[in-house]
Amino acid sequence: MVASASYPAASTGERAPWTLRALFTVAFLGVTAGVQMSDRGLQSILLSAIQTSFGVGDATIGALQGLAGVLVASAIAVPIARLADRISRKRVLFGLIAGWSALMVLSALAPSFPLFFIGRAASGVTEFAMIPIVYSLIPDLAPERHRVAANLSFAALMAAGSSAGFYFGETIVQAGQAVFTFDAEPWRKGLLLLSLAGLPLLGASLLTDDPRRGIIASGDPVSASLIAFLSERWRAIGLFVGVAGSLMIAVQALNPLIALALERRYGAPMSVIGHALGVVTLLTSIGCLPVAGVLDRMLRRRFGLAARPIIMGCGALAGIPCAVLLLAAGTVDGALVLVGLFLFVTCIANALVPTILQDLTPESLRARSFAVWSFVVSVFCAVGPVVAGAISDLFLGGRLLTAIAVTAVPALVISTVCAMRSARQR
Repeated sequence: MVASASYPAASTGERAPWTLRALFTVAFLGVTAGVQMSDRGLQSILLSAIQTSFGVGDATIGALQGLAGVLVASAIAVPIARLADRISRKRVLFGLIAGWSALMVLSALAPSFPLFFIGRAASGVTEFAMIPIVYSLIPDLAPERHRVAANLSFAALMAAGSSAGFYFGETIVQAGQAVFTFDAEPWRKGLLLLSLAGLPLLGASLLTDDPRRGIIASGDPVSASLIAFLSERWRAIGLFVGVAGSLMIAVQALNPLIALALERRYGAPMSVIGHALGVVTLLTSIGCLPVAGVLDRMLRRRFGLAARPIIMGCGALAGIPCAVLLLAAGTVDGALVLVGLFLFVTCIANALVPTILQDLTPESLRARSFAVWSFVVSVFCAVGPVVAGAISDLFLGGRLLTAIAVTAVPALVISTVCAMRSARQR
């Protein structure tokens, strides 16, 4: 959707068939990203306990979920991705896994909220820096005809890990209390136990492949300069940012705060909400992938490059009634159904973005381009929870579920309008 028809693909040759080591590497990267992202799901269902421990309000929790969880992390991930474009990506990934484990320990033991905030922001750096590096590796590991499948498989494994943080949250906390006998809040022990997952991942990372970068097919100066690349494509990229950015405001207004909102609105226990959100997150984030692939193939035959903005716009439009109906949901089960529908249609809208960027970006800029893209989107991601938390605190007397809907609906409208404009230009 970002690319123009005249812009050459970053790589033109067909890679050799899959090797066993390449398959293992893609699977390992997905599992590792999933384990790292699981701490976000775990943190989400522990927000009430964290809020009580540090005595902070909804606006502060929104800043934790938006600024520390996304914006700060993705900003610092850009220079790390630049480093990965120049040296061994395998070495960078090893360092990111080790850093994630150490920073999880810091977060678990932080005596004050500012230090906890710093620990969570820094651990987020390791998570967000890994994703653009992985998407730069996949085209050098997978045969061209299997690249979309490899991208979607990685996304599925990452989504499974993220949902596991919700689903097994209470189990992780209970296991942490059994393993660590010192005096500390249960949520701290849960984070500390999860940090130990980095140890086997470090060992397995030694067995992964470190492929040579593909040959750059284009001699265009754009291939050598990220600034030139962005300058040449600024109109299409700017409109795409409007579509995806507004969509992410809506998604992130809901996703990191929904566990706390449901617990507060319906008085349901953490175990019930965590298990339900784990299943919902897994089914929606994985179930959307084949649907997105089929829609892309079908609509590309008729609409060409306009197909992807159409898919994104339809996803944003379909999310509006889901967000509105959250205001009237009478039971936690009804609210969870609406959350599931909301996440499903918005996940479809975003599923093919990595493939689009791989097609557009020259080999020499790929990791940096993904990192810059992650940062731009993260600016919008941070807006969602920050605004929802502030609205809840300042205007709605703590009615967080209502604040989520009030934040999400206008953003979805803007995303739909931008998508319509983008489709007309194709």
